[in-house]
Amino acid sequence: MMRVSRYKVFCCVVDAGSFTKAAHELGYTQSAVSQTVRALEAELGASLLERGRGSVSLTGDGHTFMPAIRAVAHAEDDLERRRQEVAGLLGATIRVGTFSSVSRRILPPLMHRFEELHPDVRFVLRQGEYTSIAQWVGEDRVDLGFINGDGSGLPCRTVATDTMLAVLPEGHPLAASREVGLEQLAREPLILLDEGQTSVALTAFERAGVRPRIRYEVTDDYSILAMVREGLGVSILYSTMLEGYATGVEVRPIRERPVRNIALAWASWETLPVASRRFAEFILENAGLPPQL
Repeated sequence: MMRVSRYKVFCCVVDAGSFTKAAHELGYTQSAVSQTVRALEAELGASLLERGRGSVSLTGDGHTFMPAIRAVAHAEDDLERRRQEVAGLLGATIRVGTFSSVSRRILPPLMHRFEELHPDVRFVLRQGEYTSIAQWVGEDRVDLGFINGDGSGLPCRTVATDTMLAVLPEGHPLAASREVGLEQLAREPLILLDEGQTSVALTAFERAGVRPRIRYEVTDDYSILAMVREGLGVSILYSTMLEGYATGVEVRPIRERPVRNIALAWASWETLPVASRRFAEFILENAGLPPQL
């Protein structure tokens, strides 16, 4: 910790109205406080305080110097806050709950740029689905979590959107169309991506008034791709996940355009570790959002 400067000691004496009260607040002896104020008066070449019986008040020169003295004290406070933030980033671990689309497309460039600014931070990524990630955030098992922004109950901000696309085996009849509808997909054996309690795909089918024929329910996106390639069924996966990996399958837009809101969540902004809060601010700024206050 930075030592308490003579400017802050002087402000404390003025605010407390006495050397005794200021000494108690600062944890100093009264003699040390008096010596500090005298040193400041000597530095400025002026008498700053009228000493009364058990109380003090500003002299004329004291009133003149007081705004500048208080400004220096506030600047020192700001400097100490920044020092603590930097110290909090040195060797800090940032724990993030995430899912495959974010891990593959969104997080790597963000982590790379953040590490260029703060090379001593360390990241721990924990893979899951929306429900488990929200639970980890609430239980303080991760600092930040990427979730579906609809109805988690956690404070969060939407940082990206992601459209679902139809994934079909090569040569599938539906691939002859430029886009497919949910009603058509509902008639096919479906390999459903397990998204926890909040399924964008199932919500989309429900809104369309159709019930899909779920043959398999799988958590891993890439396993689903392999299963579609083998002709085990059709699926609906996110565009961010499919970029560069949709080989051996047919991908078509879905007429109803089901979309998820990718949100960054936390339990309490005020109690976030410094490094994690700074990374969250960095993510929000890169998403074009104002930092969370």
